[in-house]
Amino acid sequence: MSKVKNSPIYLQAYEAGFLEDVIEELKKHLKSCRLCPIECGINRDENRGVCGAGRKIKLTNAILHFGEEPPLSGSEGTGAVFFSGCSMRCIYCQNMGFSQRGIGIEIEVKDLSFIFLELQKAGARTLDLVTPTPHLPLILEALHESIPEGFNLPLVYNTSGYEKVETLELLKGIVDVYLVDIRYTDDEMGLRYSKVPDYWSVTQKALREMFDQVGPFDENEMKGMIIRLLVLPNGVSGTLKALDFIAKELSIEVPIAIMSQYIPLFKAREDPLLGRKITQEEYEKVLDYADSLGFENGWYQTDEVERVSAKAVPSIYRFLTSLSRPSR
Repeated sequence: MSKVKNSPIYLQAYEAGFLEDVIEELKKHLKSCRLCPIECGINRDENRGVCGAGRKIKLTNAILHFGEEPPLSGSEGTGAVFFSGCSMRCIYCQNMGFSQRGIGIEIEVKDLSFIFLELQKAGARTLDLVTPTPHLPLILEALHESIPEGFNLPLVYNTSGYEKVETLELLKGIVDVYLVDIRYTDDEMGLRYSKVPDYWSVTQKALREMFDQVGPFDENEMKGMIIRLLVLPNGVSGTLKALDFIAKELSIEVPIAIMSQYIPLFKAREDPLLGRKITQEEYEKVLDYADSLGFENGWYQTDEVERVSAKAVPSIYRFLTSLSRPSR
């Protein structure tokens, strides 16, 4: 793996006082939350939002993860923090327990700062924030606390793509890498399978904003956008249309990860369109189309399975385990 040339961009935001200003602006949402496109307006001091987030950070794990895109994980692994809660309700979500059912451990900002620093000490190549938006004000507060202690990992914003542009605009100059999904290219499919009425309408705007901020991913700079495309059976994901959008509206220089890993879980098992895995023909059709458009940067999946995809960090494991034990 090549070495990262530049420091994370959020360090400049910290030195200029901009990061602190953004935190204060985002914390206003804790009183009437409109961080995501749902804009539920919940006072999170008193209740939980539609996403399930309340006043405290809630996560399920923080590990060294080797299964992300190769330049993000490297040989060291990315420091992946899995937050609880999500504004979408995908009927096939493999993380249903913590994305929709509220499983997780509540922690304080200082605890998350500790986790960031421990992931760095364990050798993580990047900090991978998985579904961060519901907890964004508190995540950035933890980042702010960890910087004086020497934290300097590139920041990866790992998102479904269903993001509010006004929230993303505040992250300009803070996020190094946007690792973003395109789930569907049809609002009707987004409503049917993820319970949001405007997925593609919203996501197109979000993608343009993210691209304008960081451009295509550059491994040497450890900055830019990577797009993930999970191919769903029977054309549900509209992946060919997604490729057209990236090529015409963004750039064929944006690395794309074309994923074949879909498994029908939960309610998807009984669905007439999603109730099976994709076929090799369906997957190869997407690969061929990407090739025809001139995409050269990215990854596709094979049948080969990595033996080790994650590694616990002992100090973090002990800390989270201590919090999850019932009090006597």
